[in-house]
Amino acid sequence: MIVLGLVLVLIATGAIVVAAMEPSATATDASFTILNYSFAPNHLEMFVAGAAVAAVLLIGIAMVNSGARRAAVRRRESRHNRHEAARLEEEKRALERRLEHEAPRQNHDRLVAGSHRRTEDHPA
Repeated sequence: MIVLGLVLVLIATGAIVVAAMEPSATATDASFTILNYSFAPNHLEMFVAGAAVAAVLLIGIAMVNSGARRAAVRRRESRHNRHEAARLEEEKRALERRLEHEAPRQNHDRLVAGSHRRTEDHPA
């Protein structure tokens, strides 16, 4: 998005420079030659061309701005995710250390799955 916006800005800037640098641009009978094609626009055509160039320039600036804003949001989210992952990793380590310290003190006569039988289910 940023690259396309920069391309549009450069195109519009180039059109403005070409129009401003043309020696006959200030005369009433201005004629422009671009790529061996010569044309002499009237006042209305010059106004429309200027408006189109201005619109392209504004669209390009908006695209650059939008792309930069999106990139900033992505960087912020990425930074937040890295901090959250580090916090969760530290919490995991703390819980593992606590479990290691508590494990020797626990009573080891825990029930094992399948080893406990009820008398009413299995008569002796």
